[in-house]
Amino acid sequence: MAKIALLVPREEMVYQAHNLLQEKSYQDPHFEITCMKVVRTKNVVMEARQAIADGASVIIARGLQASLIKQYTDIPVIEIVITAQEMALLVMKAKQIVKKEHPVIAVVGFRNMFCDMSYFDTIYDIELRTFFAPNHEGLRRAALEAAEDKVDLMIGGDVAVEAAASEGIFSLFLSTTEDSLRNAFLMAKSISFAMDVERKKAAQMDTLLDHSFSGVANADSSGRITKVNALMEDMLGLPGKKLSGHLLTEVFPDLDPVQTERILKKGGEGYSTFFPINNISVYAIFAPVLVEGKVDGGILTCHKMVRKLTIEQESQQKRHSNGLIALGQFSDMFQESEAMQDCIRKARLYALSDMPVFIQGEPGTEKRLMAQSIHNASLRNRSAFADVSLRGLGEEEQFMLLFGEKGAALQADGGTLLLEDGEALSLSNQYRLLQLIRYRIWRGKELQQNKHLDVRVMISTGSSGTFLDLVKQGKFRRDLYYLIQGLNVEIPPLRRRTEDLKRKLEFSIRESCEQYGRYHVLTQGAMKILTDYKWPGNLFQIENFCQRLILTATKRSLDEWAVKTLLSELYGREEQEAAVQEEEKTAEKMGPDSQQSKRIYETLIKYEGNRKKTAEALGISKATLWRQMKKYGLE
Repeated sequence: MAKIALLVPREEMVYQAHNLLQEKSYQDPHFEITCMKVVRTKNVVMEARQAIADGASVIIARGLQASLIKQYTDIPVIEIVITAQEMALLVMKAKQIVKKEHPVIAVVGFRNMFCDMSYFDTIYDIELRTFFAPNHEGLRRAALEAAEDKVDLMIGGDVAVEAAASEGIFSLFLSTTEDSLRNAFLMAKSISFAMDVERKKAAQMDTLLDHSFSGVANADSSGRITKVNALMEDMLGLPGKKLSGHLLTEVFPDLDPVQTERILKKGGEGYSTFFPINNISVYAIFAPVLVEGKVDGGILTCHKMVRKLTIEQESQQKRHSNGLIALGQFSDMFQESEAMQDCIRKARLYALSDMPVFIQGEPGTEKRLMAQSIHNASLRNRSAFADVSLRGLGEEEQFMLLFGEKGAALQADGGTLLLEDGEALSLSNQYRLLQLIRYRIWRGKELQQNKHLDVRVMISTGSSGTFLDLVKQGKFRRDLYYLIQGLNVEIPPLRRRTEDLKRKLEFSIRESCEQYGRYHVLTQGAMKILTDYKWPGNLFQIENFCQRLILTATKRSLDEWAVKTLLSELYGREEQEAAVQEEEKTAEKMGPDSQQSKRIYETLIKYEGNRKKTAEALGISKATLWRQMKKYGLE
């Protein structure tokens, strides 16, 4: 129940209030006036603050006093407004005093004190002039303006009455009846009821949040946190006061900023995802709060995801598998491009599954980081993450590394095993991997050496086409190929991620400058050359290039010439060889009786066997021309 304080400038208003409170309509549990006081305007703010300290949640006041309370407190204020009936009585009384046809009557006071008097002139055959003061200091000035305006009578408070007397003008004190107080009381009663309902709803919501099995964070329409429940505080390890006011995407960096902004601006369906909070995997749902069809904020709900572990797995988890820890998170990746955002969105969904994940990407892309991020967002994040590169290893070496007594499969029990360059796996070890994935069985060298293992397998490679070619050649098991092809993640190269490429270049330049204690900047032209370059080595190539660029820079501003020179020096020969290989591939597709053979023959005849001129005319190098001549028997 809201407590109401009545603060008024005259004693008679307190008596009127006492009379009203005797009526049955005010014997209501939602209406209780705990304080009724006559106060001077200069003390009204102090008196209002005291009433608030004593428990008042609503204040009833009039005129300037109401305006001051509103200005200097944050409590609901009900203003006592003179009713039309009360003003009519005053106007009729004024006409009797003046005894003049069509008298000029001035009303002096504050605008918030009066009802609508638009038609009083017509109804009561008077000329009504209003003089409203903006503040207490302006009240006397308004009264003097009314006196100078040659009015017949002035209606107002003490200041107006005094001003009228000094100028020899009739006056009437702005007295009220119980009507204006009754209206104020009815409004206070409605507000009190609404506040009680709101308090009950808030209390119910607090109880629901405090006893929820999920962490909950409320956000306003700008995405800033307004409140979190106790479980969310426990998840984040921070009190609600420190979280309040921060953007959701700052506190939860794994939230998709695009989806979050969409929900806060347009509403629609909620957005769900998986991510870790302090090494706890959570299933998160962000949904809009709609008020009359408009988005008024959002609610983020985070549910803890828990895996049932055996006693042996729990023991292994506590040891954290001899330090086999995945450090990477999705937030560590450059993901401003739409292509990478789609890739990560898919990977987050895969994090909840225990099925194998097949990760494709060119050299230098974030394949290992992607695997670590999926592991850390999964329910296995507190268990081991082991990664093994298979390229260049013989069959026996692969077996010992993967399936030996101290191999990676045993070490990763309960966790994740990443096989890099999976296409290099031998056929016999492919069979063991198939058993591990499909039946959770670890097979040793001896027939009786079988163990049950719970390992999630991820395989990374440069291209899925490599595996398919190996299957066709009989070098890779077809059943294993289809087993690992379920959950595919293809990491786009940086040349298809313009926004991420630019960020990576800026980051690597800044990091290299900090490492060598230098300060260099790229011109716009230099940055364009670098963003237009294909970067076949992706992240690795960019990092090394930027290191070399900064280490050997001779001036502060690095222009087009500087980056072109270094690109040519580092990768010029590589690009030439790639062009030659492309020419040769094209030539190999042509048969000896093809149009290409005929074209070379005719061009050679035209230039009388001059190879240089022939190669230039054909748009190929002299070396390639010689190889093709030899191939087609045109030496």
